[in-house]
Amino acid sequence: MRDRNIAARASKGMTLTEFSSLGLSERILHSVAAAGYTSATPIQAAAIPAVLEGHDIMGLAQTGTGKTAAFGLPLIEKLLANPQRPFPKSVRALILAPTRELANQITTNLKGYVKRSKLQIATVVGGQSINVQMRDLGPGKDILVATPGRLIDLMERGAIILAQTHFLVLDEADQMLDLGFIHSLKRIAKALPKERQTLLFSATMPAEIESLSKTYLNDPVRIEVSPAGKTADKIDQSVHFVSQRAKADLLKKHLSERDNDLSLVFARTKHGAEKLMKHLVSHGFEAASIHGNKSQGQRDRAIREFRAGNVRILVATDVAARGIDIPGVSHVYNFDLPQVPESYVHRIGRTARAGAEGRAISFCSEEETKMLRDIEKLTGVSLTIASGEHPGFGAGARKDNRGKRGQSSGRPQGEKRSDPSADNQNRTKRPHRGKRPQSAAQPSRSRDEGASAAPGRSAKPKWRRNRKSRAA
Repeated sequence: MRDRNIAARASKGMTLTEFSSLGLSERILHSVAAAGYTSATPIQAAAIPAVLEGHDIMGLAQTGTGKTAAFGLPLIEKLLANPQRPFPKSVRALILAPTRELANQITTNLKGYVKRSKLQIATVVGGQSINVQMRDLGPGKDILVATPGRLIDLMERGAIILAQTHFLVLDEADQMLDLGFIHSLKRIAKALPKERQTLLFSATMPAEIESLSKTYLNDPVRIEVSPAGKTADKIDQSVHFVSQRAKADLLKKHLSERDNDLSLVFARTKHGAEKLMKHLVSHGFEAASIHGNKSQGQRDRAIREFRAGNVRILVATDVAARGIDIPGVSHVYNFDLPQVPESYVHRIGRTARAGAEGRAISFCSEEETKMLRDIEKLTGVSLTIASGEHPGFGAGARKDNRGKRGQSSGRPQGEKRSDPSADNQNRTKRPHRGKRPQSAAQPSRSRDEGASAAPGRSAKPKWRRNRKSRAA
């Protein structure tokens, strides 16, 4: 395993590798040429031969480096070499993706590779009719691209059988773990045959991915084209230190200066993304949004409009933006910094696709300085300060150190009070719980004194008498 790993890393320098030297058939090479590919990227040059040899793969590469072709081309090659038709309700190869957009993007790319073959590809994601998907899976498919949640729904309904699935691909595995799909992955893995080839690809490599690879991969070849968390070299990264209230005005200023560019803006929450989009539209910008509260049709329509250039600004959340593969995106704005530093790598990976150049501009408020430090620690890159002043490592702490022991505003630390009882001289004694406070002008009277002073009135307290009168 160690020798294979070293060979895989050595392929990092293969920046210009011809697809014809990777062991692909003429049919696949024709599809590659039709797709406009001229040379293989490092991840493709390292992964394609290893997959064709039958090895399990654990691939680590930056977003936008061609991972779909890295597993898609050799997978199609192996399926074409075995012309067996799939059984009813079964699939020969399963590709799991964390989001609907990424699953649809993978399907689009794969269908371009199989135009000259009879291989059938299906997609099952949430937000669409499950009954239609069940009918589509009835005859069986060669390749199924799915999100874990919808696949579990189909399995529970008996609409799909994975006993004949001998190829499993986990794309963007780190994001699947972030979204809590680990239990779904375990259920899916139990339904798969033990004799299978598993390919795992990720842009980052947290400890959970290492554990996942040991569980589901059999002596894998580790392909590490770039260090964990490394961003693309052709992305110009900068940061503006600005207050949260001033972010919207700063964003509008940047967007107005680049009205012909495709810009992707990231917000932290669904509500924040929708609110920001409406704010931009109200100020004359052509903007759309995608997030979890949008229907699948709305999300697909927004991406189509953005891809066609009819909408120049797309506001998105981290989850919804997975799978956006649009080469024309020139700027990525982090309106809100992500709480998970790995998400920053995926965000800015939406630009500088396929070797192009791009810019990633982040807005950092004082409350987000820790997130910025985590991002710089993960990526190993210090973002260029475009404006504002770095609050420093003390940012986020209380400005006047209130709440720290010995540093209250009353007296310096260590100084004794001159009169310990001075603080209690003007303090009003709190009445005991249950006793009614008595006025200082009217001293308390005993029950007999009250009766003699007012013989014609009841001795009961006034508040109790009023309560009974109100009840009557």
